[in-house]
Amino acid sequence: MAFHNNDAAIVSEWMEFQGKIITSVLQYKIPVILLDKSTPKEAVCQVFENVNTGGVSLSVFELVTAIFAMDDFELRKDWESREEKYFNSDLLSIISATDFLTACTLLSSYKKGGTVSCKKKDVLNLTLDIYKKYADDLTTGFLEAEKILQEERIFSNKDLPYSTQFIPLAVLCTLLAENNQIKTTNIKNKIKKWYWCGVFGEMYGGANETRYVLDVVGVMEWISDDTKLPKTIQDSYFNPTRLLSLQSRLSAAYKGIMALILKNHCQDFISGREMDFTVYKAENIDIHHVFPRDYCEKNGYDKLKWNSVVNKTPLTYSTNREIGGVAPSVYLKKIENKGQVEENILNDYLKTHWLDVDSCRKDDFQTHIIYRAKKILDAIEIATGKKISGRNSEDVINKFGNSLE
Repeated sequence: MAFHNNDAAIVSEWMEFQGKIITSVLQYKIPVILLDKSTPKEAVCQVFENVNTGGVSLSVFELVTAIFAMDDFELRKDWESREEKYFNSDLLSIISATDFLTACTLLSSYKKGGTVSCKKKDVLNLTLDIYKKYADDLTTGFLEAEKILQEERIFSNKDLPYSTQFIPLAVLCTLLAENNQIKTTNIKNKIKKWYWCGVFGEMYGGANETRYVLDVVGVMEWISDDTKLPKTIQDSYFNPTRLLSLQSRLSAAYKGIMALILKNHCQDFISGREMDFTVYKAENIDIHHVFPRDYCEKNGYDKLKWNSVVNKTPLTYSTNREIGGVAPSVYLKKIENKGQVEENILNDYLKTHWLDVDSCRKDDFQTHIIYRAKKILDAIEIATGKKISGRNSEDVINKFGNSLE
């Protein structure tokens, strides 16, 4: 005002600014949440998650990192070095720092005896001593879990049915590594049956902390006593009509079926190479239609059938290009005429994919679908150790046009 010699217009403008802006700022109430030392850690975590909606979210891992920092331990640095050294493969790269802490909590809770739990509040109560005690063993458990998944022909994280099921699998592998039990065929087969029941029962899609506990406790009891089946095995159920609704690789059961086809030592239609880990990585294996899409659309076949997992199989990129959009009888002859493979050998390759040779050679789409659906259901029964009921139900006959017994 002095600068403007108390000009009336300037004074008026200043007073308006002071009333509308300065006073509002001075009277603004800043919300404060006071958290004293007696506030439970899970409440602190809840506050941070609810309030911190912008910027970088604070996860359970961030809060445990802060807790461990009070004892001069850099959890983030420890995890990053562990991640770089052990969790750098395609499969294990999907494991997050929070997953690792959850698994560590589950493992330590089981080892302690009593009530087993790995909910968020339990993770927040994980002590540095416990973390240091189990982190290395658990890392080895994750590596062992990866080997089991690869044995079951799950090679990449995009083909992993459930990333969440990795957590109890790794904990079980850690527990069973103590007496080298994980190397025992019978025990490993039990682990695999439990795993596939989780996949084909589609059990790991929601909140899973309770299921982690039930499965780790249940599988360990089952290993000691054949009569005590884990809850996931008891509850696992696969409806035969589910095959038709498995239309994309987004579902766990879809990915599981592709893994079972790979596990059947399926061979590429042209090269004849078995699709093991090396071929899978080198040959750009992907999932393709047996009766091609263009051919099925031209013939007016039901999309529910031709686009389902029943009409799909793993093939190399180059073989799929060779197939194109023509009838199976045409592309099979094309492969033979190019001198790439003899007829009887090509027939053998088809069988490794659970494909009916006659149906493919005669372009008999309906017989192909029924034959393959039966084969897939047989494989699921073997993998899970459970009989699939309703294979000749009215619903199955209506949707498939035939029984799947």
